[in-house]
Amino acid sequence: MVTALDSARTVIGQVMDPEIPALGIVDLGIVRDVRVEGSSVEVDITPTYSGCPAMEAIRTDIENRLGEAGFAPVLVRTVFEEAWSTDWMTERGRQMLLESGIAPPESSGSNAAVLCPRCSSEEIRLVSEFGSTACKALMACTSCGEPFDRFKVVEP
Repeated sequence: MVTALDSARTVIGQVMDPEIPALGIVDLGIVRDVRVEGSSVEVDITPTYSGCPAMEAIRTDIENRLGEAGFAPVLVRTVFEEAWSTDWMTERGRQMLLESGIAPPESSGSNAAVLCPRCSSEEIRLVSEFGSTACKALMACTSCGEPFDRFKVVEP
C-alpha cells in the first residue's frame, strides 16, 4: 500500500535543480526531511550554500507539485543547521552529473583525481574557481581540449 508519505516523496523526487536540470533535488541531497499529516506536508531543504539563488525556485516547484498532487497546505522550510555537504549527494546523482558533462565531486577525504567527463583523462587544469554557477569550477581538459564544469567538493 502506497502511503501519503510515499506519494509526497515521489512527487518531490521529480523536482529538478533549476541550475543543473539533469539532477533532481533528492539526488543532490538537499531534501532533509518530509513529514505528512493528513493532506498537510512539511519539507525541509538545505541549500548547497547559504546564498544559493536556486532555492526560491526549488521551494516554489516543491509547493506547486505537491499542491497539484492534492497536498495542502504545503510548508517548505530552509534548514541551515547542519550545513549541506557533497557527501549527501547520491551515487545516482554523481552519475547524472557525469552523464551531463559535469565532473562530479569526490567524496570528502578522497584523494581521487578529477577526471574529464568526456574522455576520462586526469590531464586537466583549472580555468576559473567559478563556473556556470558558484557551486562549480570551470576546468579544461588538456587531452581532449574540452572545457567542463566540476562540481566543487563541500566538506561536512
